[in-house]
Amino acid sequence: MDQRTLPTPRLAPLPPEHTPELAAHFAASKRTMGFVPNSHLIMQRKPAILKAFGDLARAIWDPAGEVGVPFKRLIAHVASRSAGCQYCMAHTAERAADLGVSEEKLEALWDYQTSPLYTPAERAALDVAVAAGCVPNAVTDAMFDELKRHYGEEEIVEIVAVISLFGFLNRWNDTLATPLEEAPTAYGEAHLATHGWDAGKHRR
Repeated sequence: MDQRTLPTPRLAPLPPEHTPELAAHFAASKRTMGFVPNSHLIMQRKPAILKAFGDLARAIWDPAGEVGVPFKRLIAHVASRSAGCQYCMAHTAERAADLGVSEEKLEALWDYQTSPLYTPAERAALDVAVAAGCVPNAVTDAMFDELKRHYGEEEIVEIVAVISLFGFLNRWNDTLATPLEEAPTAYGEAHLATHGWDAGKHRR
């Protein structure tokens, strides 16, 4: 995209030092991701919302959970793809790769229903994520019955929590046209663009 045609942020990310009370939150993001997400830098205008979001996100990404965090990132990715959020697609795929999901498995995610790299349990969870990312929600009783064949109730709560977290993030970032940071942009261009991904309004 020509630099002269780059979209103007709907709400500009503020520098981390703008809200000193969030310093620990931003430091934790930087340790985990290597940068502070622009979604957080926009949200800091309401510190209580960002703090509450951070508490929810930490509970959902808890490594002591019953569903592995790398697979949760794949769930988040397909839900975001279904919702059409290019920002979240790039973030979730890049984080999955950082967490050790192989390039081969990430590439096969586009055909997870038939790929031998995905188990029946993983397919059941991803089917629900795709359907839940649609508007209106397209999850059926049959999908949920299949989910129950592979996961206990606590695991199902974790899976649906991931999808729901990204229901919020997809709408947040798509509505605000959140500027996409350098690392997820580079990942998207290198690994997702061949499947139709484009930073579009998130490009900066």
